[in-house]
Amino acid sequence: MKKQPAKLSAREVFARNLRRARRMRETTQEGLSLEAGVSRPYVGSLERGATNVSIDNMGRLADALRVPLRDLVDPDKFTDLDEA
Repeated sequence: MKKQPAKLSAREVFARNLRRARRMRETTQEGLSLEAGVSRPYVGSLERGATNVSIDNMGRLADALRVPLRDLVDPDKFTDLDEA
């Protein structure tokens, strides 16, 4: 019997999708932070799932990545990409 993958929390889904969307745009954490108006360490902590994020910052990051905000919280988005 196949083992079901563990369900990710909303924070973990956001962290994974943020990192994958950033890598798809081929930008650095620094570049994303400058476009979104947040600090680079903050982007890193979000991508690790170590920090809660406000809805305002979620919007800024989505806008900077040019993706709909819903894509950053959709557990089925970006699942075909390898986590390198």
